[in-house]
Amino acid sequence: MAQEEINLKKVVPIIIIVIAIILLIVFWSRMTVTVEAGHGGVLFRTFGGGIDTEHPFDEGFHFIAPWNKMYIYETRQQEIAEEMNVLSSNGLEIKVDVSAWYEPVFSQLGFLHGEIGTNYLQRIVIPSIRASARSVIGRYTPEQIYSTKRDVIQDEIFEETRKLLEKQYVQVNQILIRSIILPPTIKQAIESKLKQEQESLEYEFKLTKASKEAQRQKIEAEGKATANRIVSASLTDKILREKGIEATLKLANSPNSKVIVVGSGKDGLPLILGDSK
Repeated sequence: MAQEEINLKKVVPIIIIVIAIILLIVFWSRMTVTVEAGHGGVLFRTFGGGIDTEHPFDEGFHFIAPWNKMYIYETRQQEIAEEMNVLSSNGLEIKVDVSAWYEPVFSQLGFLHGEIGTNYLQRIVIPSIRASARSVIGRYTPEQIYSTKRDVIQDEIFEETRKLLEKQYVQVNQILIRSIILPPTIKQAIESKLKQEQESLEYEFKLTKASKEAQRQKIEAEGKATANRIVSASLTDKILREKGIEATLKLANSPNSKVIVVGSGKDGLPLILGDSK
């Protein structure tokens, strides 16, 4: 009997160890969680108060109780593209392709999971983008949407989407309008009008350029006339005679042969008859 008790005491620890190893193997996958790069985890405690909203789990390897569960969220920036039909301010239907860059707020993953869930993209992100796009585009005419206000519309959609999502634990980083498709007749009418406006601007530019050139020529002519008047006023008869005498002396000293009659020219200046040859 004593021998049996001794053997039992030896066997019981072994049995306990074996059972523990079996349980560890069975529940290992439920006791360990690996959060991949660019993701975050939210812990649900089955017997401890439900969702842990205070401590989201970072990337890496984690141990949890086997009766708890970890929900994984991608925390990197993601993109969603939406094609939608919206109405302009005058009721014209326009097809718009909008792209949004978004990501869940890591520190608020617990609240996001508790109030919205893992399918938050379909529940709040897409509806917010659609609502903002319809609201903003409805303020503008097709011409403004197609030509002059595209960047403004894009910024306004971003601001409205951001305000809708900031209280839903999701951050929107950018809104991009990838394409705007108008009915063909409206598009042709807008393009024709834009072409006419461009031609009108080009014609105005040419008129302005011609006017400036005429003004320049006028100023240049006035400057030359003023200079001529000043020169004319300074040229007296005495100065002209002196200039004539100087020119005569230079010609007389020239190696070219010529006939000069002194005192036969107008005002008593020498008269040059030309080459004696």
